[in-house]
Amino acid sequence: MTIRSNSKFKYINNKNNCLKFRLIEEAIEARVYILEEDIIRVLFVENEELKLNKTWTVAPGLDDIPFTGRDKLNISLFSLPDYEFQVKEDLVIVKTEKLKAKIKLDGFKIKWFAKFKSQWFNFASDRQTQAYNLNYWDQKKYHYLERDKNEQYFGLGEKSGEIDRHGKRYRMQTIDAMGYSAKTTDPLYKHIPFYITRNKKNGFCFGIFYDNMSDAVFDMGAELDQYHGLYRYYRADNGDLDYYIINGPSIKEVTERFSWLTGRSTFSPKWSLGYSGSTMSYTDSPNAQEELFNFIKDCKKHDIPCDSFQLSSGYTSIDDKRYVFNWNYSKIPDPEKLAKTFADNEIKLCANIKPCLLVDHPKYKKAKAKDLFIKNGDNQTEVSQFWDNLGSYLDFTNRETIDWWKNNVKKQLLEVGIDSTWNDNNEYEIWSDDAYAAGFGEKINMQLIRPLQSLLMMKASFAAQQEFKPNKRPYLISRSGCPGMQRYVQTWSGDNYTSWETLKYNIKMGLGLTISGIYNFGHDVGGFAGPPPEPELLVRWVQNGIFHPRFTIHSWNDDQSANTPWMYQKSTDLIRDAIKFREKIKPHLYNLLYQSHTDYVPIIRPTFYEFPEDEKTFNQDLEFLLGKYMLVANVIERGAESREVYLPEGTAWYNYNSTDIYQGGKKISLAVSLDTIPLFIREGAIIAVNDQEIFFTAAKKEKRAFMVYPYLNSGKEEYTLFEDDGESYDYLTGDYKKLKFEMSCDSDKISIIVNSEGNYELAYDDFKLYFPETENRKIIINNQEITLDSNYSLTVDLQAID
Repeated sequence: MTIRSNSKFKYINNKNNCLKFRLIEEAIEARVYILEEDIIRVLFVENEELKLNKTWTVAPGLDDIPFTGRDKLNISLFSLPDYEFQVKEDLVIVKTEKLKAKIKLDGFKIKWFAKFKSQWFNFASDRQTQAYNLNYWDQKKYHYLERDKNEQYFGLGEKSGEIDRHGKRYRMQTIDAMGYSAKTTDPLYKHIPFYITRNKKNGFCFGIFYDNMSDAVFDMGAELDQYHGLYRYYRADNGDLDYYIINGPSIKEVTERFSWLTGRSTFSPKWSLGYSGSTMSYTDSPNAQEELFNFIKDCKKHDIPCDSFQLSSGYTSIDDKRYVFNWNYSKIPDPEKLAKTFADNEIKLCANIKPCLLVDHPKYKKAKAKDLFIKNGDNQTEVSQFWDNLGSYLDFTNRETIDWWKNNVKKQLLEVGIDSTWNDNNEYEIWSDDAYAAGFGEKINMQLIRPLQSLLMMKASFAAQQEFKPNKRPYLISRSGCPGMQRYVQTWSGDNYTSWETLKYNIKMGLGLTISGIYNFGHDVGGFAGPPPEPELLVRWVQNGIFHPRFTIHSWNDDQSANTPWMYQKSTDLIRDAIKFREKIKPHLYNLLYQSHTDYVPIIRPTFYEFPEDEKTFNQDLEFLLGKYMLVANVIERGAESREVYLPEGTAWYNYNSTDIYQGGKKISLAVSLDTIPLFIREGAIIAVNDQEIFFTAAKKEKRAFMVYPYLNSGKEEYTLFEDDGESYDYLTGDYKKLKFEMSCDSDKISIIVNSEGNYELAYDDFKLYFPETENRKIIINNQEITLDSNYSLTVDLQAID
């Protein structure tokens, strides 16, 4: 059954912010939900039934949702604004203050308009020759939109290649793509069916999100057909056609609104932002426990601050295979001692866990007897390829599986002293057409929900950690996932290949991910698969990695070597310096992590995110902003002696490494050496730093300081630093401190008003303010003129502001 271009829909009614339409002589209903002034949803239903009647991705403003999901038709969490609508013979118009849809009933083709610069602007249109092909016989769902050559497309998660997706075709399918090319490989690990369209002529942006977990294709203009003009399309292999239009008008507004729509980013503990060691070779070694103890010794020896270590899956091995929740006592004879030794050195342990049990797993038979696995059409346990053997995937839509999983996380890991879970290899590569999940009592075909299993796996791990230590904020990692994963985990771009090209294109991949509402991420520093990195590449990769929320040096090198900070003697000093700089800016990172949780804002941002009016920023995707103040322009070319950097217009930029100040809107060329980390600070910035001398045994101690970069002429800025104990939920009951700064600059003076809020007792009694060495204006703090010392700094007593 196909909806043809001349298929007539009939308007039925308008109730509870939902307009209903029915296809004449067919059992297809179209519904248009007016959810927010800037969000409208379109849903198609056949025979009054949905293929999937729950959603796990749409969670507006929520920290979490039940394991069983939310009723897909329940829209009570939205504001449901007032709106206008008109019904004409062949046209229905619905309008909020910000969005308008003109629905042509012949073919149900929609033209979308936004209130933009005081006028209604047509920002998108369904393809007029044919917009939908709801063919319920072969399950596929199509949505065709008109395409304009002046459009740019951003998002779809961690896709390889260029950040602008125009002209490409992508598969949305979760697979284990070890050793992928960051430039060309597709598909990869995550399922993010969301992207942003930007019109280059006027800068207007909007987002579209398809709430569907089945495998899909996004054709962003690779395909041409002379009968239809220019178009792009979304094709889902199964499920419902259910999409959300999100009004901009900027990328910033769309991304943050999508983050709100799919739920708050988790607020991980502060230690999750430190350097995290990891390598496959340690736990693959027959003397793994000794190798792991040596890692601690090497951190001390080389004075490398380290907050955590990610325990690769070799700790679970039997021969050369991995068996989740199984300790290999020949490699690690005393897991409790292992955990205690790391804890005594203030290094947290994150243990790798996998959702598939190999058929010869010690726990397999009992798990099978309890029906914990995905089933096939014959109601037997489904068996799939998993690494170098066959195994069965656990079914997290079964409450018994969830309880079994949580119990094993607690008993096998947390009670031993492990601090967190690393949810890995959870792409759920089950390709049988008839495989199904329990669905909490209602069977669901796995082709509808493969990414859901990844999401519920991490949710179960999150719940286990939360139940084990109720007042400790959980930290988890997951490789695969879908929208909503940010509510539980930090992620990374998967098992990348060691090359200069990967270093370059991982930056672009990360920006695609952050635009798609997944803010807490990083990349395997040094490269995971392939040859070991050459010394120069390792240094440059570390210098890039220190600016990402997840900073992990990880590897499974072909020659079994381990990527470590001390891998090459001649570059260890440079890597140590970079890691210590990471420790210095950790308060800034932690503040951004908190803001991502409370305000739905990204931690890492493309420069065009903050400077959308500067068209040149859309051609600069090898730099990025850390927050809104710090512009990072890492060196990513072998043997580079210079680095060209475009500084966005509309503001001045301080060179962090010198006294140079540049006006934005131009490209500059910097001379670089191997110790150079090009970094620029936007005027008006106030950046919190750790002013303590940093070394391994004192990495957790802190003194607070703020680097102040005043406006060169006039300007005002407000900045708030959030402080708490870094790991508990006590901040929710007032046990926090916020230091608030109001800075006002003119040609003669810089005035800063500082005050505080909250009951948390800070570990420091005063803090310093550091100013640029070129600063010669009067400095007034809380209405008192202060003289800078020889370091261009001054000290503020906390008692004076409390």
